[in-house]
Amino acid sequence: MSSAAVDHDVVIIGAGISGIGAAYHLATLCPDRSFTILEGRADIGGTWSLFRYPGVRSDSDMHTLGYSFKPWTADKSIADAASIMSYLRETVEEYDIARHIRFQHSVRRAEWSSEDARWTLSVTTPDGPVVTTCSFLFVCAGYYSYRAGHTPDFAGRDEFEGLTVHPQDWPDDLDVEGRQVVVIGSGATAVTLVPALAELGAEVTMLQRSPTYMVARPDTDRIALGLRRFLPDRLAYRIVRRKNVFQQQFVYRKTRTDPDLIRRRLLDGVRAALGPGHDIETDYTPSYDPWDQRLCLVPNGDFFTAVRSGRARVVTATIDRFTREGVALTDGRELTADVIVTATGLELVNLGEMEVAVDGVEVDFSSTLTYRGVAYSDVPNLVSTFGYVNASWTLRADLVSTYVCRLLNHLRDSGHVQATPRRRPEDAGMTLRPWIDDFSAGYLQRMIPALPKQGDREPWTNPQRYAADRRALVQQPVDDGVMTFSSPRVAVAAEW
Repeated sequence: MSSAAVDHDVVIIGAGISGIGAAYHLATLCPDRSFTILEGRADIGGTWSLFRYPGVRSDSDMHTLGYSFKPWTADKSIADAASIMSYLRETVEEYDIARHIRFQHSVRRAEWSSEDARWTLSVTTPDGPVVTTCSFLFVCAGYYSYRAGHTPDFAGRDEFEGLTVHPQDWPDDLDVEGRQVVVIGSGATAVTLVPALAELGAEVTMLQRSPTYMVARPDTDRIALGLRRFLPDRLAYRIVRRKNVFQQQFVYRKTRTDPDLIRRRLLDGVRAALGPGHDIETDYTPSYDPWDQRLCLVPNGDFFTAVRSGRARVVTATIDRFTREGVALTDGRELTADVIVTATGLELVNLGEMEVAVDGVEVDFSSTLTYRGVAYSDVPNLVSTFGYVNASWTLRADLVSTYVCRLLNHLRDSGHVQATPRRRPEDAGMTLRPWIDDFSAGYLQRMIPALPKQGDREPWTNPQRYAADRRALVQQPVDDGVMTFSSPRVAVAAEW
């Protein structure tokens, strides 16, 4: 380890959407705090620089996936990865964030000392391990492993003589023109890949175990385009952002109160988009209610266009095994393939796969309670960002960054240096629930046992509702009787 540790007030882990937004908020709302961003990869952007499969794009509108402080001004509101990366690079340049980023710095372990009121971070770099210390740790590392995606252990996988590829590891030189491609999966990645591969000249089969709800929408927002003709960009953006937040939350609430109505409307939309001759019941009707898993957005109906044209088809069945020539199904059919794409999901991780210890004791996050969905019981001076499963990620990332700045400023103004969520006596015996309720997607369910629990009362909840989070993180007092503030013996040495 390096003998001289580099110290900061705040360390942000990750230079994706969340980390860049966190840097803006810290520089703007806490200008007296020093901070750095430690990014394990060689570029900014997280998801948007990592994934390179054909057609990769947002599945949320950019008026909500974009930042609250920087208008999205491109015409397309459903944007491709290249456009999103341009937006992020503009943000980094406009707000002078690049000088704070340390690339290829992966935090492997974080150790908190109450005596020192400091985190000590063990960091790997191309030049060897280094140590960084800080008063506050802000984890913006996302929620999935960058090492590899999730691929089930398919029987006979080694027998297949073609190419098997996971979207997270898409080869830059893969040419699919004239080839038969089987895409295994039915989530957002599969729904994006199918029309993109068909457009590149492949004959595509989407092989799904069960259907996903799909909804076709234009990739432009007519209201946004109209408002920008008459209003300044910031004002137009603010209006459209509020409109879209309201629409998202309204639809989500309706899926909870009247799921049958939303189901009918979604399936009616699919029927209208596909026309006659398709088995809607088998291939497009999920067994669960809308928003029990994430809806798949189909910009301009491109998926349905590919299916109608015959360049793509949907097969709903279970896999028996891979064969030399493709995939054998349990119903006796076999799908011939030159390329099999395993769009089978992500491997979720907590806090970027970082080990955490508090005063020498390893933290088992599955035994902690979530505090407002941002912090962890009995873990001091640490907040992590996790966005919405039912709306745009950045909506919540903006709220969490604002909360962190409020918390830091309260520590400074109150003369304290440590903030720790602690259970109250009345919290004993709470009914515990999964960290996220009412969301059955496999990628999350695989991770749930390792995540903190929710309680049955505030602030030990993670509601996944924008209005509730805005009240809790932006409007309610920071000092709520649960987030406890203290000043260890070294408090006089802290530079707040």
